[in-house]
Amino acid sequence: MAFLVILGGGESGVGTAILGQKKGYDVFVSDKGKIKEKYKNVLSHYGIDWEEGNHSEDRILEATIVMKSPGIPDTVPLVKQLVAKGIPVISEIEFASKYTGAKIIGITGSNGKTTTTMLTNHLLKGGDLDVGMAGNIGDSFAKMVANTDFEYYVLEISSFQLDGIQEFRPDIAVITNITPDHLDRYDYQFENYIASKFRITMNQTETDYLIYDADDEVIVSWLKANPVKAKLMPFSLTKKFKEGTYLEDKNIVIRTLTDKITMTTDALALEGQHNVKNTMAGATIAKLVSIRKETIRDCISNFQGAPHRLEKVLKINHVQYINDSKATNVNATYFALDSVKTQTVWIVGGVDKGNDYTALMSLVREKVKAIICLGMDNSKIKETFGNVVDLVVETYAMEEAVKVAYKIAERGDTVLLSPACASFDLFENYEDRGNQFKNCVKNL
Repeated sequence: MAFLVILGGGESGVGTAILGQKKGYDVFVSDKGKIKEKYKNVLSHYGIDWEEGNHSEDRILEATIVMKSPGIPDTVPLVKQLVAKGIPVISEIEFASKYTGAKIIGITGSNGKTTTTMLTNHLLKGGDLDVGMAGNIGDSFAKMVANTDFEYYVLEISSFQLDGIQEFRPDIAVITNITPDHLDRYDYQFENYIASKFRITMNQTETDYLIYDADDEVIVSWLKANPVKAKLMPFSLTKKFKEGTYLEDKNIVIRTLTDKITMTTDALALEGQHNVKNTMAGATIAKLVSIRKETIRDCISNFQGAPHRLEKVLKINHVQYINDSKATNVNATYFALDSVKTQTVWIVGGVDKGNDYTALMSLVREKVKAIICLGMDNSKIKETFGNVVDLVVETYAMEEAVKVAYKIAERGDTVLLSPACASFDLFENYEDRGNQFKNCVKNL
């Protein structure tokens, strides 16, 4: 019997364990940290063998195949040993995709992938397609394949998940944009991160589609140097195409060789130029899977955005509080600051992933009246903006940060939580950070 070892007992690990067992593997889950109680219960229910707090290396090195959770770097000694032994180390999406005949839509990018994934799911559901949404969002893909299996999957896929693919091939791939992120996992080489994102198209054929932002210089120059087999469907705010999606007189136009759809941007439920792009990507997918134009128009006008992404929390004393905790890199925070039209008290900081904050300089000069640092090490933020903003305050807890913001903000201002950093120094994850922010604002 083939022996499947799973490193990491989280959502993707447990989902893979269930699918692996169903497909006849002998399954063992190993997590160096603690496994959450709810996942232990699931593993016990299925009678799947697991361990926590350490890795039994001798046993793991007997594996036929290993599924590694995306949070575990390739540089970990155990992973290196497995690779040296010639044991395949793959990601959940690689494993699960072998066991479904569904049409797969894979969405990656530094920013916008969650919103685009949620919008695409909303569009396909609106078109009465049998669709599941998984990957970096919601339930694990493997668990869905094991328990329900849909006709379509919309997958939000991170670069870490793409690093672990060999044969995974989406019918439609999307790259929303590529900006420096997670460079700590890519030897601080932007080129390595770019190559990782483009793995989404490496197995695609002439019958598949690659949708991408044609205003993104990084994407365009990579495609010039590395031709791909998939049929290209670019989208842009400034260029026009024979095949692709573009803006014309405040209208979004989607053109294929045989058809053309036009929709007004006035109807968009989401604000900001970046959300016009997310909408273009989602609407292009909907067109490619033959959803009616009236349905596409309706769905983009009634879509609710992703939580923790430019989420308006409350207005207190004419001050708007906005939760953008999902902004874990500089580019996401750029969009947030760009979309705010008032003077801003900016809450920023956390675990720095090799950030270059200088891209934010012009927006900070123009809009930010005070910076509240929220992290264990704020030296880089203070160095970058200390001479630009009159007031920089250091805090080490969300309640403290929100109270300081409340004191500083004046009528007509915005208090914006947009950290540009990961959250793991003070919080469980970005959701925990965003929820704490919302609770603290509500308790003011």
